[in-house]
Amino acid sequence: QVQLVESGGGLVQPGGSLRLSCAASGSIFSISDMAWYRQAPGKQRELVCTITSSGNADYSDSVKGRFTISRDNAKNTVYLQMNSLKPEDTALYYCNARIRVYFKAGWQDYWGQGTQVTVSS
Repeated sequence: QVQLVESGGGLVQPGGSLRLSCAASGSIFSISDMAWYRQAPGKQRELVCTITSSGNADYSDSVKGRFTISRDNAKNTVYLQMNSLKPEDTALYYCNARIRVYFKAGWQDYWGQGTQVTVSS
């Protein structure tokens, strides 16, 4: 019914940059907040940043000043620009969106399949 597909992950050297994208598709009536999470091996999934439908963003302390979240509402897409990457940023990155679908009341959280980001020399 609704799919979130991430792209843009890969291997990058410390200090480098990557840009992740996540496109939502399907029977979407409206999208509220969107977010990026990450999960490193052996660790719990953690919230990286969020963005409201009007563009207000919030970041975890660990990425503030280095990462930028943005969205294109016309394309149902959220982006994550990651600069000054560190080895500790290595993780599987997931996008999340709160979506209301056609012909169904209420909002539901949807998740992408994840895209791997590896920061290593």
